[in-house]
Amino acid sequence: MTHQSVQPEGWVRPRGYSNAVLAEGRTLFIAGLVGWDENEKFVSDDFAGQFAQTLKNIRTVLETAGGGPEHICRMTWYVTDKQKYLASLKDVGAAWRDIMGKVYPAMAVVEVTALMEDRALVEIETTAVLPAG
Repeated sequence: MTHQSVQPEGWVRPRGYSNAVLAEGRTLFIAGLVGWDENEKFVSDDFAGQFAQTLKNIRTVLETAGGGPEHICRMTWYVTDKQKYLASLKDVGAAWRDIMGKVYPAMAVVEVTALMEDRALVEIETTAVLPAG
């Protein structure tokens, strides 16, 4: 096994993420991706739609490098509106399970005043560790 969730004894298990991930292999750093398609056209103007497309984009990059969601160790999400994010949690969770499965990397979600792409509501940076090859 190249990935292992680290859960300190006595800590409440987090929901939807891990406190830490221990991994061994080749590191893949994925730039901050947003919810547009391969032609840089936004597919949606709602949070859940952009989030789902962002995850699809991350998965495409992972697969291009020879990996998959199970290789993700860390993500940082930048959201422009905390309330839109919180109001979309049910759809965000459904999109996560549909696109990423039962993978729960170490994560942080940060509210920012703006992203470089004006229509973007979420941007996600990802670090994955692929098996040594």
